[in-house]
Amino acid sequence: MTNRRGNVEGILSNEDWRYNEDRLKLRSQCIHVLFNRFGSVNIHEVTYGTQNIYECADTWVSQGNTTTSGIVAYFNAYFANKKDV
Repeated sequence: MTNRRGNVEGILSNEDWRYNEDRLKLRSQCIHVLFNRFGSVNIHEVTYGTQNIYECADTWVSQGNTTTSGIVAYFNAYFANKKDV
């Protein structure tokens, strides 16, 4: 179903709290933190891929976290060993 602006209801619209300006900024900060910590390795020698970094940042923000504090531990716990082959 679409709203009067032609957007699908609740998806990538101003009504979805996960995609408001603050959340987009936080998602960007999360990606920055994760790439600084995990992005400078030879991707063929680790158990995760760049997709895992993006998915971790998205999940972190979508779960309602408001800062990047704890995201490295979260990545290690849930994403570091999930490389898709």
